Amino acid sequence: MLKIRLMTGIQLLMMSALLLTACGANIPELTPTVTFSAEQIRTEAVATFSMALTETAFAAPSNTPAPTLTPLPTLSTLATSTGGVPFGAATSVGATSAVTSCYGLSFVSDVSIPDNTPMTPGKTFTKTWKVLNSGSCAWDAGFKFALTGGDPMGSSPLTLPATVAAGAQYDISVPMTAPSTSGTLRGNWRMSTAGGQYFGDEVYVVIVVGGGAAATNTSGPAAATSTSAPPSATPTP
Repeated sequence: MLKIRLMTGIQLLMMSALLLTACGANIPELTPTVTFSAEQIRTEAVATFSMALTETAFAAPSNTPAPTLTPLPTLSTLATSTGGVPFGAATSVGATSAVTSCYGLSFVSDVSIPDNTPMTPGKTFTKTWKVLNSGSCAWDAGFKFALTGGDPMGSSPLTLPATVAAGAQYDISVPMTAPSTSGTLRGNWRMSTAGGQYFGDEVYVVIVVGGGAAATNTSGPAAATSTSAPPSATPTP
């Protein structure tokens, strides 16, 4: 298009020059003859070409990319603490169960005071259980062995003084005192972590207070017997 417009402008200038030259004899001398030099023709052609370029630039579509809309950041909901646990700490029950599941305790035997042992009121004794650490984790020093139900029989919770390795057997001994109440008494005991998580078998002690055989009287009543003979009749002379 630019080439066509440029050629049209140059041709118009040349035709105008030829027409003026051809008609120069018939024009009165008072009318000046317009003569275009080669430099003027070149200048006009360049101006026409520049105008064509300007029009083309305005008509051509712009390559400037459209601005991209950036989405606003989304405000996330703040986590809230329900109390007791530090903010952001894991509080799932599954995590607690996973920690506790590696601990285990299995009852092996009664070392002392077998079930239903007779006791007199106020008698002191020591109950000992043989147990097995049946879990995959060791019992740490500080674990608690405590009453979970029944009669305490004057005892107190026991704290493990040392670590018990997994797979090892251990004798747990608890000093006790028979109460003054007569009858069959039982106390249930169980191991727990230092944080209070119980695990393993629950063991127990059973005693019978005041259940001895009643005293029986084996002597009968004394018979009334006479050891003196009656006097005999003496004849009179």
